[in-house]
Amino acid sequence: MDKKPFFITTPIYYVNDVPHIGSAYTTVAADVYNRFLKQEGRATKFLVGSDEHGAKIAEAAEKSGKSPKEYTDEIVISFKDAWANLGIGYDHFIRTTDPEHEKTASIFLQKLYDGSFITKGVYEGLYCVGCEKFKSAEELVDGKCPDHNRAPEQYQEENYFFTLSKFQIELENLIESDKLEVRPLERKNEILGKLRQGLQDISVSRKKVEWGIPLPFDHAQTMYVWIEALINYYTYGKPNNLWPADLHLIGKDILWFHAVIWPAMLLAIGEEPPKKIFAHGFFTISGAKMSKTLGNVISPSELIQKFDVDGARYLLLSSFPFGTDGDFDWARLIEKYNADLANGIGNLASRITTLAAGIEGVVLGTDAAMSEVVSPIFKKWQAAMGELDFYGATVATQELVKICDKYLNETKPWALAEEEKRTVLKNCLAILSVIAGCSYPFMPQSMERIFSSLGLTVGTDAWGKTVLFITKNPQLFPRL
Repeated sequence: MDKKPFFITTPIYYVNDVPHIGSAYTTVAADVYNRFLKQEGRATKFLVGSDEHGAKIAEAAEKSGKSPKEYTDEIVISFKDAWANLGIGYDHFIRTTDPEHEKTASIFLQKLYDGSFITKGVYEGLYCVGCEKFKSAEELVDGKCPDHNRAPEQYQEENYFFTLSKFQIELENLIESDKLEVRPLERKNEILGKLRQGLQDISVSRKKVEWGIPLPFDHAQTMYVWIEALINYYTYGKPNNLWPADLHLIGKDILWFHAVIWPAMLLAIGEEPPKKIFAHGFFTISGAKMSKTLGNVISPSELIQKFDVDGARYLLLSSFPFGTDGDFDWARLIEKYNADLANGIGNLASRITTLAAGIEGVVLGTDAAMSEVVSPIFKKWQAAMGELDFYGATVATQELVKICDKYLNETKPWALAEEEKRTVLKNCLAILSVIAGCSYPFMPQSMERIFSSLGLTVGTDAWGKTVLFITKNPQLFPRL
């Protein structure tokens, strides 16, 4: 039996507003990892999508004077456009208003009900419409949700509950043993710590929210938006023989839903949980939390206007370690763009191809001495990418840029006799091809131009066998 494709997902983004840098951050990361896996020879499937039910959507639609479906149809276009503009190569865009998803979610909830994992009870507590989730008093600041600066509603009604508490020991064992891998390690420890405090059963339905999928066993209630939204991965993955998901890539704010509630739901219907969940950190904009009130929300289109597509993709993932909290600052982004791309990769590609243009018969590869320098750095890059350490991977790539620059400056091939010049430039051209290969998942358009200037195609040319055909490389990254 053939190995199933590696199945990678992003969260499905809530369409109460247009895309911003936060959703772009996660989606670009997933796309870079997807391209890396393909480069390594893995078959992959990559899912993105939109979360379109719930009170918050209904509220936003009402404010805009549209029906919820009309409103979501319009907003979804902005997400698809944003991902197209950022070069996101997904395989499928799922919507929770898709008939196939609504059908799958109904079957899933019916299975939970038939298996006696859903019971009826009265829920009383605090509910934040902005988060679309229940809040404990400890999570509030001055009685308000810290994310929305809004007091949650006192909520009491008869609901249906999922018996999450039944899965505590099983979930602890799965996460502790890494059968369900939660990363980074601090996120794993955080989840285990919360698990050991005990689990409570959770509400899976709402009685007063009409914009949602009706419960199959009680049409007077709709599914709690978070419950049916999680099922989107299964809606696409199961019929396409992709289950279990290999990687859910998410922000740390939704880790509990993905690492605890979702695996428990799957276990309850006899399905395998996802293999890995990676939760990246939060970021600020010039030291302040991103908010409409402060007017510091950055859209993907703003990044692209400033740095072009590849520059924007690169800067999103090279500015600070993936998985930690960080800060985006326009001045630092410009500084990094100029250092790493304009003066770094772009300038190096231009120098090397200008010096080597027209030289014939150069075979792709370095001499033994240079191979000993380049090979360990490439392996470092490969290991970093495998661990989703995109920052570490870009650091390794820049190490190669610096090595090649230094080698050029010290050997001065322009002053050498023809044969010596050819030897030096052969090494430089080979290093440039490695730099382009390492940078390709981040900046596919620009790196294709470098490969083309060497007479190569992406990832298909044999080291030590392919003869290069070198043309001068145009300026890739104009200095800002």
